[in-house]
Amino acid sequence: MYDQTRAQQPADGKPRSAGRRTQGPEPLLGPDERADVTRRLHHALNTFAQNPLEALEEAETAFDEAAAQLMSALTERRRDLHAGWHGQDPEPQGEELRHALRQYSEMTQRLLRM
Repeated sequence: MYDQTRAQQPADGKPRSAGRRTQGPEPLLGPDERADVTRRLHHALNTFAQNPLEALEEAETAFDEAAAQLMSALTERRRDLHAGWHGQDPEPQGEELRHALRQYSEMTQRLLRM
């Protein structure tokens, strides 16, 4: 049987430190932004019984805010990536161009998994 936890451990078999971030992409939103949207969404869910329309409006606002923050973060990442490769001579910068291509691919695949 496949053991995902075990498969993610280093080859030496020693578990990684729990406090250290391992592999994987960085979150698009910072912890404060995620916490704020999550708090507002939980508030909407918890107040639905008392005031359904107000709860729905709050949930919609939390969704809109999260979507706007994600678009802003994606736009900023795209701008940074574009600035890193655009206008460079492709011959001597091959590795940098490959890195940019991997980052574009990763971001696009993350969007498609949503």
